[in-house]
Amino acid sequence: MKLALAQINTTVGDLAGNEARILDAYRRGSAAGAELVICPELATTGYPPRDLLLKSGFISGNLAVLNRLAAATNQTGLVVGFVGENQKRPGREATNSVALLQHGKIVATRSKMLLPTYDVFDEDRYFEPAETNAPVEFNGRKIGLTVCEDFWNDEDFWRDRRYRRNPATELAAAGAELLMNVSASPWHIGKDATRVTMLASLAAKTHRPIIYCNLVGGNDELVFDGASLAFDATGRVVARGKSFEEDLVLLDTDALQPIPAAACVDEERLHQALLVGTRDYLYKCGFKSVVLGLSGGIDSAVVACLAVAALGAENVRGVSMPSQFSSQGSRDDARILAERLGIRYDVVPIQSAFATLKDELKGIFAGRPEDTAEENLQARLRGVILMALSNKFGSLVLTTGNKSELAVGYCTLYGDMCGGLAVISDVPKTMVYRLAKWINREREIIPAASITKPPSAELRPDQTDQDSLPSYDLLDAILEEYVVKQRSAEEIIRAGFDAETVRRVVRLIDQNEYKRRQAAPGLKVTTKAFGVGRRIPIAQRFREDV
Repeated sequence: MKLALAQINTTVGDLAGNEARILDAYRRGSAAGAELVICPELATTGYPPRDLLLKSGFISGNLAVLNRLAAATNQTGLVVGFVGENQKRPGREATNSVALLQHGKIVATRSKMLLPTYDVFDEDRYFEPAETNAPVEFNGRKIGLTVCEDFWNDEDFWRDRRYRRNPATELAAAGAELLMNVSASPWHIGKDATRVTMLASLAAKTHRPIIYCNLVGGNDELVFDGASLAFDATGRVVARGKSFEEDLVLLDTDALQPIPAAACVDEERLHQALLVGTRDYLYKCGFKSVVLGLSGGIDSAVVACLAVAALGAENVRGVSMPSQFSSQGSRDDARILAERLGIRYDVVPIQSAFATLKDELKGIFAGRPEDTAEENLQARLRGVILMALSNKFGSLVLTTGNKSELAVGYCTLYGDMCGGLAVISDVPKTMVYRLAKWINREREIIPAASITKPPSAELRPDQTDQDSLPSYDLLDAILEEYVVKQRSAEEIIRAGFDAETVRRVVRLIDQNEYKRRQAAPGLKVTTKAFGVGRRIPIAQRFREDV
């Protein structure tokens, strides 16, 4: 059977735009000789639609799209994810479904059995799970149609499973000759390898070819990498879609040949993910340009490079906002970076405004030494300037803080946290360094001093981050254990980490939830981000005995 995997970039809620993308892919696949064109999970609505599913007319609008798509089909079939209506009550109104369309009609529909409700997923909030699934007849062959999570629960691959059912093996046992999965699987570092290994194992176990069509593009904090895959019945990869861009992958299941493994370093994948996430967030929200502060440090330099790669230099404005504590080296590094990137560069000093504010507050602050209050005044003045430029020119402000800073609250509310998108808020500081070096792999774009000098907020004389924090190597290692792996402080200490440092870091993480709740949306690129996938109460008193 000749197939076309259409990994398309849908926009949540853009029913007309998604319909046009699906139709275009269908027509191109049909023209290329495909018998069946396959589109991703919830392609009609975009993923994840979240509470749009509760809005009047949203589900019916998506069903109207499905009917029009069916009417547009001929002998070439079309498999497409959509939101179905649950006909059984009691139960939720909607189903996460997939349809087979051909000859102007809806030939068959199937619904997702396993509904992920963990991390960034909350499908049990909206969808009714299917109780059964059976193969579908298409051109004389039996096909198993599944949706995303239904492939991610094989007992021979996952040591700890979330569900009792294994829809893929059940379909194979019911006579499906080919297993298909329409997916919207968000990317994170390491996801590529896990996905390939898991699907290969499933193909070999079921002795069935596996076709996996994945969504591509960014929607809010989630980034989807595409990288659609096909496996033969022995588990060998026989087709692969491009990563982080739309693609139409053509293959013939009767003439499958293995292809070489994809070679790519984490830094390259991370760069692609952040680029796509930034670009799509901007364009899908209606923004055309961005503005960000350039301090001369590594974080703002990496964000500026990503912004230029995503949007073009003509749509990026960098602003230096020096105070009396800003070193000449940092000012020079910011200017050199802007020149190398070819972006607009403005200098707006804050020293006089800072002096005026301090003078206005001196009566109220009388008798108290200068401390973080004065330091944060500087950060907030910079936030005011960036937001003023945003208002005046319609540009979105990009924040430049990394995951390590956000974790422990080493950031200022309404200051350096001001902005509409936190590009690297899920990138630990140590990975920021790796990403900077990867950006400089062919020529120096980020000034070497921005990478090699001790990191500093430059809010007081001779300040460095390590005046307040452990070394970033140590801090990031503790964050990995506590935030990502969700180990207790005592478990981390028993693993060999310094007890006092662990307890201090854990306290900082727990105490700064209120800041993170007010942070700009950030792009998720690790297995556990500070966002919708981590829901810690702010007003709570549980503390581990640390």
